[in-house]
Amino acid sequence: MSTLTAINSKIVDFSKIKDLVSNWKKEGNSIVFTNGCFDVLHYGHVSYLAEASDLGDKMIIGLNSDSSVRRLKGETRPINGQHERAVLLSALQFVDAVVIFDEDTPENLINTIAPDFLVKGGDYTIDTIVGADFVMSYGGKVITIPIVENFSSTLIIKRF
Repeated sequence: MSTLTAINSKIVDFSKIKDLVSNWKKEGNSIVFTNGCFDVLHYGHVSYLAEASDLGDKMIIGLNSDSSVRRLKGETRPINGQHERAVLLSALQFVDAVVIFDEDTPENLINTIAPDFLVKGGDYTIDTIVGADFVMSYGGKVITIPIVENFSSTLIIKRF
């Protein structure tokens, strides 16, 4: 299998993620989940995602679709399309799956995956994290990771 084929194989359709996660859990793996737009991938993203991946065995990223990003960030976004963003995230060695979702929040995806760890950046609080109550209801952990200051897609875009 070529490297690019292996990278693309990590992009998993929503309809197939439940079976994949079920198999991972049967093998005894813990599941880490986070989500975001990841429009212009930068150091802050990689640092955050690497730290999140250290929490468990399998790392899944829920990626906002192009239409979802437009609704959340405005008509000029995303800068990079959903497939390109998914490939860049999948190329990270510690990412096991990327699932594109079209809703404004990843609630359906979180309910489908039932991760052991739900992770968001430090700009969130437990009470503002979508899916936190659900994850905590079965003993899962909700964790925030401090953001890396001065790194954001918005700041990068404003420079140009």
